Amino acid sequence: MRPARLGIALALAAGLVGTTAGCSSAGSDRPVVAVTTNILGDVVTEVVGDAADVMVLMPPGADPHSFEVSAQEAARLRSADLVVENGLGLEEGVARHVEAAASDGVPVFTAGEHVDALEWTTEDDSGPDPHLWTDPARMVDVVEALDRALRANGIEPSGTDAYLDELTTLDTEMSEAFAGIPDERRALVTNHHVFGYLADRYDFRVVGAVIPSGTTLASPSAADLRDLAAAIDEAGVPTIFADLSQPARLAEVLADEVDVQVEIRSLATESLTDRGPASTYLGMMRSNTDAIVSGLSVS
Repeated sequence: MRPARLGIALALAAGLVGTTAGCSSAGSDRPVVAVTTNILGDVVTEVVGDAADVMVLMPPGADPHSFEVSAQEAARLRSADLVVENGLGLEEGVARHVEAAASDGVPVFTAGEHVDALEWTTEDDSGPDPHLWTDPARMVDVVEALDRALRANGIEPSGTDAYLDELTTLDTEMSEAFAGIPDERRALVTNHHVFGYLADRYDFRVVGAVIPSGTTLASPSAADLRDLAAAIDEAGVPTIFADLSQPARLAEVLADEVDVQVEIRSLATESLTDRGPASTYLGMMRSNTDAIVSGLSVS
């Protein structure tokens, strides 16, 4: 840790222990890696092992597009040895704090810069798709780049190889599970555009989203709902998948207002939970895979 930041980090540590996910005990002399989202926080924790303390800013169940941080957390972000963010416009509520840390000279690793990024598109709008973690093959690229960034900043991760193996296994499991879904059922509708990378990897069609945007901060119009209803009817979609961090109300409105009767299933797609199978990235992906297979098999 750079000396100029060591005093700040230690002074803030006591007030943050127990309230910030991933922090170790006060007074630790290990480097600090600050991570914006809890999905990346879990990945970083597994990769670094005991080589650093990991401070995860986003609490379980939060919306990555809108969550914000306290003044203490923002200050500690600016004293970290490395900041890890998703990027591609995901962390809308904390972007300015990451930029402030970068201005202070804190190195920032942006996961979105190390993948073949996709775009979400509608008739009226488009933008970079930040939901890269829904493709474990792209997460392999992220972890390999993260390993290099950690080492470049004096942190020697101990879990990289084992985690890369886990990602490869996950990719194989998902491929095998999705292989049983017939082509006419390989259509996805979500509460907003979150499965673009999963669809690209595993040959699904993204029929549409209740919120026609890459962010939950947008709102659907009546015309948006009508267009989506027509697309759902044409594709014969049996299930809408809504994220746990967002109320299913939007999907219910679709059913009520435009008379589309489909099953609504909640998935942890943008945030880990504080317990259960979706409390880790690998567990979340496996749980979602099971739910998608089941949801698209509804008669």
